[in-house]
This record gives sequence, C-alpha cells and structure tokens, in this order.
Amino acid sequence: MKSFLKEFKDFIMTGNLIDLAVAVLLATAVGSVVSSFTEDVMMPVVGHFAGDVDFSDLKIVLDKPVVEDGEVVSPENAIMYGKWVNTVINLIIVGFVLFMIVKAFNKVEKLRKKEVEEEAPAGPTTEELLAEIRDELKKQNTNPPADL
Repeated sequence: MKSFLKEFKDFIMTGNLIDLAVAVLLATAVGSVVSSFTEDVMMPVVGHFAGDVDFSDLKIVLDKPVVEDGEVVSPENAIMYGKWVNTVINLIIVGFVLFMIVKAFNKVEKLRKKEVEEEAPAGPTTEELLAEIRDELKKQNTNPPADL
C-alpha cells in the first residue's frame, strides 16, 4: 500500500500533470472566448446577411405548449437546430484557430531544428573513426599478432 501511495504522490508531483491541468484550464477559457465570439460577433453578422435571422431561435416545433388557466401544463417540444448551427460554426472557428496555431508552431519548430542542424559541427564518419582506432591500436601495440 505504501508503494501505491508513493507512486501516486510521484504522479501528482510530476510536471506533466501540472502542464495538463494548465492546458485544460486554458482550453476552457479559450472555449468561452470562442463561444462568445461566435454568438456575439459572428452570428449577428451571418444573421444580418441571411435576412436578419437569429440562428439560435430557429427550431422545428414538434408539440406546442399546452396552457390551461394561464399555466403551462406541457412545455413546448422542439428541435433547436439553430443552436446546432451555432455550435457547428463554433467548431469551424475553433478548428481554424487550432490549425493556425499548429501551423505557426510547426514553422517555428522547423526553423529551430534548422538552426540546431546548422550549429552542430559535422563529426567524423564511421570510416574515419575506425581508421583512428586502428592507428591508435597500432601505436599501443608495436608487435601485433601475426594474424593481423
């Protein structure tokens, strides 16, 4: 049991878990920003060019609400496809932003690798290393065996 607790403590204290927690929190915040951008900026523009349509209100009513004596007995039952359209547009925006981030990251990573390759001096070839080893062995052993 002690080893299990020690393994768990080591797991919790690793940097990878902290990095993962930070990534999840940032992703949540970015998701909120993108949702707000979609709902508050993009959809009014799209709605304007689509004839002043508010997509979030678009629906197919399956059952109308039943009202008796001013009270709703049975609520409206509807397919809210407008909200789905908003979600799809949100997905497209998030996908595009992630694509741009990954593309920029890959470009920076490629440049970094190129710099590292340019800075690294070219080392000796395998044949050159073997020749050096052979020469060093000849120096150390002035009387090599007859079969060499």
